[in-house]
Amino acid sequence: MFKGSIVALITPMDIKGNICLKSLKKIIYYHIKNKTKAIVSVGTTGESSTLNQEEHINVVLKTLEIADGKIPIIAGNGSNSTIESITLTKKFEKSGISACLSVTPYYNKPNQKGLYLHFKKIAKNTNIPQILYNIPSRTGCDLLPKTVIKLSKIKNIIGIKEASGDLSRIKKIKKKTKKNFLLISGDDETALNFIKLGGNGVISVTANIAAKKMYKIFSLALKKKFKKANKINNKLIKLHKNLFQETNPSPIKWITKKKKLMKNKTLRLPMVSISKKTKIIFIKNNFI
Repeated sequence: MFKGSIVALITPMDIKGNICLKSLKKIIYYHIKNKTKAIVSVGTTGESSTLNQEEHINVVLKTLEIADGKIPIIAGNGSNSTIESITLTKKFEKSGISACLSVTPYYNKPNQKGLYLHFKKIAKNTNIPQILYNIPSRTGCDLLPKTVIKLSKIKNIIGIKEASGDLSRIKKIKKKTKKNFLLISGDDETALNFIKLGGNGVISVTANIAAKKMYKIFSLALKKKFKKANKINNKLIKLHKNLFQETNPSPIKWITKKKKLMKNKTLRLPMVSISKKTKIIFIKNNFI
């Protein structure tokens, strides 16, 4: 279910910063049409850090409703408070979501014991499958392979979105986890190499605007047709890199709006739209 191209969906907002349901419906239909394998709703790209809990829950549930069973929905449930993550997760019980994606606690900088106990406690308080998410560059802490391996023994922890940039971790984790433990890339630029080393897919920012190509790349890669996958991926390399020219999700929201997949590029403070310099880069490279 969670293999191939999965989108880290942006959360569209109107000019006042309220959730834009019309645009949400449009981008969900775009992903259904272009065969994206699953949607992550209100993950970190979905601006979970600036939505209050009521909004967070409502966006996930509305995404489920719009998707209507046509595509699996993974709900972001991460927080730097274990109690808050558990509370949020419980709101999704019996909702129909397929899994939760839980980012490592930001700012707190817990050690490996703290990380283990954090994810263990969340998992033990729900039956919903849990996917760990490691992105040290944004959270200030690093979920090491030895801790991932230990957590993988918990029944409903089913995989990890790994975005440390260290591809050597794939082999280390894969060697000591159960066969069906999912290894999912969190970095578009290196995701194809991640698959070549034994990964199962990518949770992608690029897929927000290149869903069809991302679906083709990772469908081919999972069939080990790497030459064909490389050919398509090479056309997206500049886009993969430049979507992080400024802090995500500012660039992807700007391009998504320009491609008319949503009405506004609105972000909530402290996030702001991209600079004129970055806009020129996107225009010169024909990203819009």
